[in-house]
Amino acid sequence: MKIFFSAGEVSGDVHGASLARELKKISPSTELLGFGGDLMAAQGVKLVRNCKNFNVMGVVEVIKNLRRILRLLDDLTEIIRVERPDLLVLIDYPDFNWRLAKRVKKFGVKILSYIPPSAWAWRKGRAKTCAQIADEFVAIFPFELPVYEQAGAKISFLGNPLVDTVKPSMSQVEARKFFNVTQAEHVILLMPGSRRQEIKLLLQPMLDAAKLLASTRPTKFFLPIADGVDENSLRQKISDAQVEITLVNAAHRYDLMSISDAAMATSGTVVLEAALLKLPCVVLYKMAPLNYLIGKLLVDIKFFSLPNILAGDRILTELLQDAVTPENICAEVLKLYRGEENRTRVVDKLKLACDKLGSPGSASRVAKKILAVAGGDNA
Repeated sequence: MKIFFSAGEVSGDVHGASLARELKKISPSTELLGFGGDLMAAQGVKLVRNCKNFNVMGVVEVIKNLRRILRLLDDLTEIIRVERPDLLVLIDYPDFNWRLAKRVKKFGVKILSYIPPSAWAWRKGRAKTCAQIADEFVAIFPFELPVYEQAGAKISFLGNPLVDTVKPSMSQVEARKFFNVTQAEHVILLMPGSRRQEIKLLLQPMLDAAKLLASTRPTKFFLPIADGVDENSLRQKISDAQVEITLVNAAHRYDLMSISDAAMATSGTVVLEAALLKLPCVVLYKMAPLNYLIGKLLVDIKFFSLPNILAGDRILTELLQDAVTPENICAEVLKLYRGEENRTRVVDKLKLACDKLGSPGSASRVAKKILAVAGGDNA
């Protein structure tokens, strides 16, 4: 049996590596090849192209590299035509992967989409388009299923990979020693995201909120540095704000989360990671006014943070646009300090929300689904 993966970015390489590892455990003779990264290669995937050579972000960068990207699309199409795999597995990366899928469909190759395009919140018509191309879909959130089912897609939810990967590497005693935090000290995280626009709009109100919080009780503040973020720029902004913030490598963020009281965080996956570690967040979302107005017209959601969406309820405070002020952030974070009754209620609700992400072992279940689809098993 032959499986072809297409994973065009770092997160896809991580997911692809997990799936490859499980596939090799279940079916060692299965041939794995495709477009991915070093992590996938280390798990036995024969790379026909390495995604690190094509990883571009932003409109300008995409335009600059458009010729290379189109050539890659042509190359992968031809390789798949020649190799004729039993299944093409698309891993996220929608703008590129669905162009590839549309071409490959003509060869009669079966297609499975893992982490399909987010059609539940906006551009719901994408679900119908994708359903006409892929044979099967595997989502990583249960709330993604209805829109695809209504579009006629065969879709399943087999758990979320974060349940397996979001784990501290140290005990809380070891983590406190590592970060030089005593049992009596409170710990608050600042997580402004990795994108330049997020940092530009959200870091300053976070720093100002930290300054207000520092005057209320003994608190240590930490900021995990995301990959690709300009550390010197962060240090300068922190210095200008005149507040003591310790910058740490993002590789240790789970250990830091495990000993923290709360976080002020940009909306995104990091909020769900925190929830899995029972760390409550005040969730912030801010964009340029025009983008916000356009977004309001296109996006139909009640909540914008993943734990709240999972719960269908307002567990975490969400501050949007003009509500993102130091005073508002400070007031909400204060409710989440250890010892506060509100914190206990929030943590209990976060656990219930995260239970909806399924049990550990999602990669193994997805690998079994991949083999079943590739082998023509409709069970």
